[in-house]
Amino acid sequence: MATATTRTEFKNYCLRKLGSPVIQINVADEQLEDRIDDALEYYQDYHFDAVEDTYLAHEITQTDIDNKYITINNNIIGIKQVIPLFQASNSSTNMFDIRYQLFLNDVYDLQSQEMLTYQLTQDHLQMVNEMISGRVPIRFNRHMNKLHLDINWGTALTVGENIIIEGVRVIDPDTYTDVWNDRWLKRYATALIKRQWGENITKYEGMTLPGGVTFNGSAILDQAIQEITALEEEMSLNYELPVDIMVG
Repeated sequence: MATATTRTEFKNYCLRKLGSPVIQINVADEQLEDRIDDALEYYQDYHFDAVEDTYLAHEITQTDIDNKYITINNNIIGIKQVIPLFQASNSSTNMFDIRYQLFLNDVYDLQSQEMLTYQLTQDHLQMVNEMISGRVPIRFNRHMNKLHLDINWGTALTVGENIIIEGVRVIDPDTYTDVWNDRWLKRYATALIKRQWGENITKYEGMTLPGGVTFNGSAILDQAIQEITALEEEMSLNYELPVDIMVG
């Protein structure tokens, strides 16, 4: 069956693609698992179908304030922003505040106002606020799974306050099994296994087997390297998303 929905089916597909069981593939099972992991890591780092934007609701705890960071789920590989990013709210109860007057005069009856004008005004106020107050920097490393906010944790946040974290999450192939049937991933994993096969049998280069058959690991290795280079170039040209502002 060419359609793979599990890791085992995926591995067997790659082996059949290389000629198994007609040809003996001289790669240990541990090496197969390692090369599949390598393929998944590359796929998840670059392919637009391997990740998704997600929003995480987080309630601030005393532990967060004491630690001065927020622990993030392991599947998150990057953070785009925190909402609200400790900026002034769009609403105000101060009658002398420009936002209060905007709501009082322009939003009292939206049917008689242009939404475009209202949106442009809000964008302008937001820009002015960012120019004066600035954005609070955030720091995140996916190997540490800690979201650092450069704020005064003693006053900027309180226990029980809710924030929304916009991040990028890896799609788990064991949950969304269609990942195992991705055409590029199958070809790339097969090429990595082929390179491992070539590296293994180059140790016996030129050895003659019964029947006059000789090992030619260099040819297999060279072919695999060419295939890997072409696939990584294909990833860069066809499947990699444009660079975005993301911490992680």
